[in-house]
Amino acid sequence: MPRSTAGSSIGAARWHPLRSRRPDPPAWTAALAEGEDAGFFGPGSAVWAVNGALPTLVAGIRALLLQTLHPGAMAGVHDWSRYREDPLARLDGTVRWVAVTTFGDRRSAAAASAFVSRLHEHVTGTYVDAKGVEREYAANDAELLRWVHDAFTEAFLGAHEIWGGPIPGGADAYVREWAQAGRLMGVVDPPTTVDALRAEMAAFLADAKRDERVVETVGFLRRPGLPGLTGRLYPILFGGAVASLDPGQRDLLGLRRPWWPAITLTRALLLVARRALGATSPSERNARARVARLRSEASRGEASRGERAEASPLE
Repeated sequence: MPRSTAGSSIGAARWHPLRSRRPDPPAWTAALAEGEDAGFFGPGSAVWAVNGALPTLVAGIRALLLQTLHPGAMAGVHDWSRYREDPLARLDGTVRWVAVTTFGDRRSAAAASAFVSRLHEHVTGTYVDAKGVEREYAANDAELLRWVHDAFTEAFLGAHEIWGGPIPGGADAYVREWAQAGRLMGVVDPPTTVDALRAEMAAFLADAKRDERVVETVGFLRRPGLPGLTGRLYPILFGGAVASLDPGQRDLLGLRRPWWPAITLTRALLLVARRALGATSPSERNARARVARLRSEASRGEASRGERAEASPLE
């Protein structure tokens, strides 16, 4: 997943969704109220329904687990990422990219993705694939871009199908709409149906490789050392993410389904979080304010044109 997003530093204001009190949102969320269009998706879209819902708290963990299974992607994370020293920085960067791409106007979404692509330009190296062949990798290679996009889409859709509400247009609509985010990141012809997505995932996982890097990263994801209430509740979300994977994916990761009712406890935790945080995130509220402003401006413009037409003499 992307490490960071458009423009400015993200370290000064971090939003931790499981804090015991509602924090001030990061300053960048206010910018989502600005812009000249509704964005690539907009109210009523499948993407807003999925990416704006609280199951994304589990989906992010699920996506990171899945992404470790591509040895090229894993090599890039191992060689270049600072997730061990500052896991919250990586989390914040990913949250910001998802929010801006989902809820921002088209210019902001494109800029956020372009910024991440520029960060990835230097992420290169070599790895040994599942057949023992040494290969070169680059984070912006077509194969790795497609894998990251597919794993993200599968994880967010899968988590929402377990813990979320109805998706406007259904699961295919989400895959089709979120394909635009893949295109912004440079993915050529991303899958646009659930069947196509699952076929690509199966092809990728046929060459999955579990090595010491995967073991290390999965161990870190199990216990990332998050502070405060977030750290105390995180094991429930991690357990939910593991339980949500299909058995074959868990086997590849060397994980077992939790013995305790992880799906049910995660559902309870998400319900509590929803009551504490409200039905919509600050990002979505600001995006809705932008859309309402644009609609109001359009209505005023139409009314003004109508008044001028009525005042003009008939020829």
